Amino acid sequence: MDERTTVRASKFLSRVLRHDPAAAGVELDPAGWVEVEVLLAALARHGRPLTREQLDHVVASNDKRRFAYSEDGLRIRASQGHSVAVDLGLPPADPPPVLYHGTTGRTLGTVLREGLRPMSRQDVHLSADRATAVRVGSRHGRPVVLVVDAAAMAAAGHVFRVSANGVWLAAAVPPQYLSPG
Repeated sequence: MDERTTVRASKFLSRVLRHDPAAAGVELDPAGWVEVEVLLAALARHGRPLTREQLDHVVASNDKRRFAYSEDGLRIRASQGHSVAVDLGLPPADPPPVLYHGTTGRTLGTVLREGLRPMSRQDVHLSADRATAVRVGSRHGRPVVLVVDAAAMAAAGHVFRVSANGVWLAAAVPPQYLSPG
């Protein structure tokens, strides 16, 4: 599978498994899972055929590890980033003292006034390292990295969870826990 085809397949899988399961004619269970065989058949019906081997390649080669198989390998889901309602079943986790969020300069003023909100997603996404936040912020222009005082948030009772691919999740980040960094 060439790189261009892999990227296109990954983007479509993100759409289906995070935002619009109907785009491939599938339904996600309450935890976001869909059976692999059901997904592959649906992709073929919608003009996006993949073999199991190609799907395995897309999952394994995704640099952000956006997708995860169930322990038995029979189901697949997105690791986080859903705009459709799912319960990933992630337990609360103690965050590192500092987390990061990548954004752009044009949103900085609003974010510093209002904090981080999930917008169309279920959670705010945070990273454990600055480099990831830079990459995330770069998707929409010149990146700005925000430092999140996760220790203070946790001490104040805010709940954090961490996805299978290491993305830290919070319902929101109030502005008092943010600083440009």
